[in-house]
Amino acid sequence: MTDQIIWLNAPGDITQFRVEHHRCEPPGDGEITIRHQAIGTNFLDVYHRKGIYPMPSYPAVIGAEAAGIVEDVGPGVSVFQKGDRVAYAGPPIGAYRSTRNIAAERAIKLPDAVSAKTAASSLLKGMTAYMLLKKTYNVGAGTQVLIHAAAGGLGSILVRWARSLDATVIGTVGSSEKAALAASYGADHLIVGRGADIVADVKRLTNGLGVDVAYDGIGGDTLLKSIRSVRPFGMAVTIGQAAGAIPPVPVEELRPGKALCHPSIMAWCADIGQYREAALAAVRAMETGIVSQIGAEYRLADVAKAHGEMESGRSAGSILLIP
Repeated sequence: MTDQIIWLNAPGDITQFRVEHHRCEPPGDGEITIRHQAIGTNFLDVYHRKGIYPMPSYPAVIGAEAAGIVEDVGPGVSVFQKGDRVAYAGPPIGAYRSTRNIAAERAIKLPDAVSAKTAASSLLKGMTAYMLLKKTYNVGAGTQVLIHAAAGGLGSILVRWARSLDATVIGTVGSSEKAALAASYGADHLIVGRGADIVADVKRLTNGLGVDVAYDGIGGDTLLKSIRSVRPFGMAVTIGQAAGAIPPVPVEELRPGKALCHPSIMAWCADIGQYREAALAAVRAMETGIVSQIGAEYRLADVAKAHGEMESGRSAGSILLIP
């Protein structure tokens, strides 16, 4: 049997993708073969495609998460058997294909309550949310949190998880439709519209003080607004640049006593212990309903259309690729 694989010829736009057929080799020592049922997409994929985060060589296969069925088990693997439902996320990159061999220690068994589509749309984002809410800044009862793009894939999980920790959530969204979605996820307050005065609105909602922590995946000029929305001795966390590269930030903006953090879920996942801790926490969260909504589904061969929609900002929630 031959399977589809999506090659990225070189860094660039969506025309750099090409679809080929390949034959999956038998799994090696410590590996399993997974037949993907759903492949998750993330803005990380866009950064890889554009070369903002370059791949080691080209052509390359990108994609950081997927879920499916164990189709074969390599020598030395005893924790999985054929037919097991699994998911994985993080490094090594290479999920844009219908079957894949991967180290068994990177696979996470899925409980019956979590579907392959849910896992593929939510695992990496759930792991990121765990890192942000419990490791980067320890969010708990009474913490005031600012979450940008609160109706998006990661944003929706951050909102739900932060509210489960009894935090107060202020979200930003681009439209009234997305505001309704973010409200349904549990956001306490919403700042609507790309032209909104975020700093003034946050100060108004926090009695002039500012939030304890701001999570900013927008980038561009928004990071400076996020820093200015944080209380003294609070933290601004930059986790992406969907709106473009982040300009230099004057260190004086961190007075009095503000912190600026730039964590990486991929760096976190490079340590297998940390990876499994975050992945298992994300799966437990999925069982309680802390998931990303699925905004759209595309056939794997239509990956270029999926990237186009992801970059357009039209879709609320996660975009899946279906082999």
